[in-house]
Amino acid sequence: MTFTLRDAAIGVFDSGVGGLSVLRHIRAQLPHEDLIYVADSGYAPYGDKTEQQVIDRSLAVAAWLVRQGVKALVVACNTATIAAIKALRARYPELPIVGVEPGLKPAAAASHNGKIGVLATERTLRGAKLLALREQVGAATGATFILQPCIGLVERIEQCAMGNEPGDATSAMLERYIAPLLAQGVDTLVLGCTHYPFVQDAIARTVRAHTQLPVTLIDTGDAVARQLARLLDAAGLRRDSNLAPQLHGYTTAGVEALNTAFAGLLGWHPPVAQLSI
Repeated sequence: MTFTLRDAAIGVFDSGVGGLSVLRHIRAQLPHEDLIYVADSGYAPYGDKTEQQVIDRSLAVAAWLVRQGVKALVVACNTATIAAIKALRARYPELPIVGVEPGLKPAAAASHNGKIGVLATERTLRGAKLLALREQVGAATGATFILQPCIGLVERIEQCAMGNEPGDATSAMLERYIAPLLAQGVDTLVLGCTHYPFVQDAIARTVRAHTQLPVTLIDTGDAVARQLARLLDAAGLRRDSNLAPQLHGYTTAGVEALNTAFAGLLGWHPPVAQLSI
């Protein structure tokens, strides 16, 4: 059987396990594709790194994935998208590249009162790309975006501490970050980091403890998968059949942590290997 570019894998990377929340949407929408997932956990979190450090790591991981022959690249990390998507597209102009941006536009559309909380890492919230998007969407819709850095939350999720118990450390952290937003009357919360959908249940519980009013949570993972599908279709690269779709995981930290994340967060058990980049 002749191998063509259409048969190549899609590369997906994040600073850690957060990108698995995007990966599950990609697998659901593109079930015939082979996937390679890289967790750069040896350098996580990206949220407390300088912009240049995030760019350098993103270029390094992308270069490794390109050497594996991927046909498309998904930057499944808000912080890396904000800092490095421009550099990645300049380095690989022919490669379909999809990034993850906090869902400010869908949040403005969903909000009834125009008050929106944005939960994200410090680096994401300081990024010029996000600040420009806030100004653009705010001017177009009249929405107000209240930015809330969630220091330490990525590290908790990397440890698979999902706030399952109301009194645990992750739940206490979410309380500190979300309660002030609710006190200011927000009716929509943007999950501005791909790690955060994994604590969505704990976030919803925190919201219910403070208000009986409906609060919409915005997760952009589904939109990322749809955009990837559109780019593949436009380039004629989508696979329409594959008897045994492959998924391989790689990590720049210990394989056990990524194995645990795949199993605990997604119920998947792909082969995982350690990577030095």
